[in-house]
Amino acid sequence: MMDISRVEKDLISEIKLDPLQAKVFLLVTCSGKMTPSTIAEKLDISTDVALNTAKALMVLGAFIDISETEFEAMHPRFTAVNMYRKLCEREHVEFKRNKIVDNIGVILEKSYDDARTK
Repeated sequence: MMDISRVEKDLISEIKLDPLQAKVFLLVTCSGKMTPSTIAEKLDISTDVALNTAKALMVLGAFIDISETEFEAMHPRFTAVNMYRKLCEREHVEFKRNKIVDNIGVILEKSYDDARTK
């Protein structure tokens, strides 16, 4: 059993996602592509907030939009490192290997794959 709350804390501390971004990222990564209204329903937030959060995650390198109405997460091993690299660029710090970030991708990989091979 993977520890989602641990991963959520790591996303916030290491990649500096805000708590809602971390929740939306984990939801789509572990459940598969979703519309803003589905995200809103599952997290008990407004559709506008869900849409804006998903769009922010696209900018951060976590999501791709597969259509006007659906967002999908990229593979977590790639995504975690991608988001971390972008963070380093924004903060003008050297990008180097981060074991915690690498581990986020490793932990989420099975859920990601399971959600996409139903």
